[in-house]
Amino acid sequence: MPAHGSARPAVFIDRDGTLNEEVGYLHRPEDVVLVPGSARALARVNALGIPVVVVTNQAGIGKGKYGWDAFRAVSARVGALLAEEGARVDAVYAAPHHPDGVGDYAHPDHPDRKPNPGMLLRAAEELGLDLARSWMIGDKAIDLGAARNAGCRAALVLTGYGRGVDPALADLVAADLPEALDRILALGFGEAP
Repeated sequence: MPAHGSARPAVFIDRDGTLNEEVGYLHRPEDVVLVPGSARALARVNALGIPVVVVTNQAGIGKGKYGWDAFRAVSARVGALLAEEGARVDAVYAAPHHPDGVGDYAHPDHPDRKPNPGMLLRAAEELGLDLARSWMIGDKAIDLGAARNAGCRAALVLTGYGRGVDPALADLVAADLPEALDRILALGFGEAP
């Protein structure tokens, strides 16, 4: 990992229920609907040179409900919708492992599967990110747990499954991704307390 002085903060974002509407085992590009305002909000983060990294559990792959080609097609559709408004994600990490997975994806507690921090730790290593100055935004307790386990601050959005999550688990609670990003940008990217 780069020395602290050269590492950049990042915004980690859960995909389903946070960046795009929750549809349950999203695997068809035509079902992708971004949370309103998300692309414009991400474009502001992009303009500041702050990396945006999607970290997503993909139990549907692990359980054999769909494959990597479908995942790539959905990712391409998300990217195309973001690009329409001048926004992008800089990297996508996916964890297909699940306790009920099949074959190689059957794993009781894989280090990459949120709330474990594996995807965030790998992104920090590969992209030169400073986790202590980064944020993780998601709609589930496992997203907030991954943030804590990686040493990031955690933002809960009330889209997707967010209304069912204890707000005390988060450093920040917002109605949706655009509000979360606005508030994070206002707070800045200093060290986590």
